[in-house]
Amino acid sequence: MTSSTAPGTEFVLTVSCRDRLGIVHRVSGFLAELGFTILESRQFGEASTDTFFLRLHARSETGPWDTEPLRKQFEPIAAEFDMDWQLHDTTEKRRLIVMVSRFGHCLNDLLYRVRSGSLPVEIAAVVSNHRDFEDLTTWHGLPFHHVPVTADTKPQAERQLLDLVEEYEADTVVLARYMQVLSDNLCTELAGRVINIHHSLLPSFKGARPYAQAHARGVKVIGATAHFVTADLDEGPIIEQAFARVDHGLTPAQLTALGRDLEAGALARAVQWHAEHRVLLNGHRTVVFD
Repeated sequence: MTSSTAPGTEFVLTVSCRDRLGIVHRVSGFLAELGFTILESRQFGEASTDTFFLRLHARSETGPWDTEPLRKQFEPIAAEFDMDWQLHDTTEKRRLIVMVSRFGHCLNDLLYRVRSGSLPVEIAAVVSNHRDFEDLTTWHGLPFHHVPVTADTKPQAERQLLDLVEEYEADTVVLARYMQVLSDNLCTELAGRVINIHHSLLPSFKGARPYAQAHARGVKVIGATAHFVTADLDEGPIIEQAFARVDHGLTPAQLTALGRDLEAGALARAVQWHAEHRVLLNGHRTVVFD
């Protein structure tokens, strides 16, 4: 997609490459020559892998620019340093498909944040294997798609999801307590584009009523983990985690309520950082310029 970068319009450049002398100098010099002001610059060097990461937020102060020609002009620098890089116009919001099952706290939180303008994304549609949140979704003026899943229909359901991703031009899928395991093929098809949230008591207390199980064991800390989805179940690169200390005085219901608050907050932060291009993959880890 080509967009006009008029004076005052902002973009984000993200870079990862082998760490070597002169990267920041070359990138910042390139921008200065074209009349861009750097609003924010964050960098990190991973010593163990000799990898350099950069996120740079800049604004045009001269004539209008098209994003694609700007990319073309940057390509020689990217080739010189063998960069893995992306250039994003900040006026182009991430388009999300949100998936949910029967726990609606994360979905409701995302809908509220988008509606209030505090989360810079567009929710294109909500997809669920149940109809519990159809009314909530339509009240927010969004399309709702009921896609039932059984062992026999899972391949067709996943094909339907991919069709919806294409139809809505969604760049990100958010699993807001979607209680179905994605197939290895789907994880590969949508690599780096699916964000999941779960309680961080895993691998303990799997299955139903995890907070009741945690209460029975007398845990002292509960939390939530937001991560990219990979074929390794619940082991993808972590974007954000939240936790809270608890004690013997909390009931299972109170633990559950606190856990759901942690899940909603961690997922919202992960989605926001992803939307703002603050999350760079680093193998099985992430670099998050929050």
